[in-house]
Amino acid sequence: MNIPTRRHRAWPRALAAVALLAAGTAALCASEDFAALVKRLQQEKPTFAKRQQDLLALRYDLSDKPAAGVTMARGKPVQEGVRVKLPQGMSWDKLAAMSAEEIRSRNLWPAGFLPLPHPHHEAGGMVFPQPQIDEVKRQTGRDLQRFDLDFDLPQHLLPEFPAPIFLTTRPDLGDVSKGQLVTLENFVPLFKDILNPKQLEGLRLLLTPFPQQQFNSTEDRRSLHASFGVACLDCHSNGHTNAATHTVGDIRPNELRHRIDTPTLRGVNIQRLFGSQRALKTVEDFTEFEQRAAYFDGDPTTATAKGVNVLERGSQVHFMAEFQELLDFPPAPKLNVFGKLDPAKASPAELRGQQVFHGKGQCVACHTPPYYTDNLMHNLHTERFFHPVTINGRKALADGPIKTFALRGIKDSPPYLHDDRLLTLEDTVEFFNLVLETRLNEQEKRDLVAFLRTL
Repeated sequence: MNIPTRRHRAWPRALAAVALLAAGTAALCASEDFAALVKRLQQEKPTFAKRQQDLLALRYDLSDKPAAGVTMARGKPVQEGVRVKLPQGMSWDKLAAMSAEEIRSRNLWPAGFLPLPHPHHEAGGMVFPQPQIDEVKRQTGRDLQRFDLDFDLPQHLLPEFPAPIFLTTRPDLGDVSKGQLVTLENFVPLFKDILNPKQLEGLRLLLTPFPQQQFNSTEDRRSLHASFGVACLDCHSNGHTNAATHTVGDIRPNELRHRIDTPTLRGVNIQRLFGSQRALKTVEDFTEFEQRAAYFDGDPTTATAKGVNVLERGSQVHFMAEFQELLDFPPAPKLNVFGKLDPAKASPAELRGQQVFHGKGQCVACHTPPYYTDNLMHNLHTERFFHPVTINGRKALADGPIKTFALRGIKDSPPYLHDDRLLTLEDTVEFFNLVLETRLNEQEKRDLVAFLRTL
């Protein structure tokens, strides 16, 4: 006779609780029809948009200030300068001379270094920059516009759009996208003579929209019209990133969920950890996880109701992964085969910056050449600098462990850190100068930025 353990006896109670919660949510949704939902959320939209824009203006200098002679791979100007605003009367040197305890006790941690909330953190969900929305609609007729909120950061602070595509298998071709956003409408003529049939099918699947929490055919959606859903390359446009944002599905309660930046897929073949908590070990695992859970905020009950798309690993997931692993970093003509600067090609400032990177700055401890990642997780313990605070629905406590992202091509992937809180490379250098307590001087900071732009 099998006697149930305490853990087994708890399962019926847990399942009943989940069922009760789902029933309560369904009852709430049933009390408000779609027209009433749209009207209510559209009326609330300006209030939350202003709340977010006020926060951004308080934290950052959002002006358009391109760096002279520095561009992304297709020519978009790279923004320069520290954009995070300091507390009144404070300087970066003064702040760097203080201990974490002093910064915390005096409430001097810059607001722009606190976690950045989602454009409407209480609502969450996928939000796309306007150029992506406009071009997808022009080419395919699909509408990625939400009726309840818009993307928050200005376009000049985002990656170039559409981004070029470089392939590990055909470096001789340069940008194989030919300046176009790749969609279901144009991928065949662009790639039919470059990819094999398996890779071409993988790309087709990456461009195919599938139901998602905010974009689906149910009345609990955030698009005005019933939607086929979203595609992987709606966020990772052209295998890179357009900075589309979301909130992680694997943290609760909602106020502790991180805003997440869309990371580039360039160089995904050298990465070994995936997902917001990096719990997934292959890009195939991540592809399945996205469809089964992440697209629906980690809620399998909702996923079933909205039309979860379960991919077959052998004939679909592997095909998608094979294409993704062809995506290369942009060219870095000043780097040698070891991923370091060629002295004959680099400027004195860039060479000095490389010395800072490998020395006083301690960057190399996590970002090792040639791809400038150790593929590990690191906890920066930023919470030692500030008291817990709730900002626009996001409770700032601790970031926890964060994956070391590859720095190859980093100037093409603003904003920075996992939640977009750092708008420029200069912001990033100031942030890590405080967090790592390296006390770089102004010249060392400028040289380090110059080096990062060469990667």
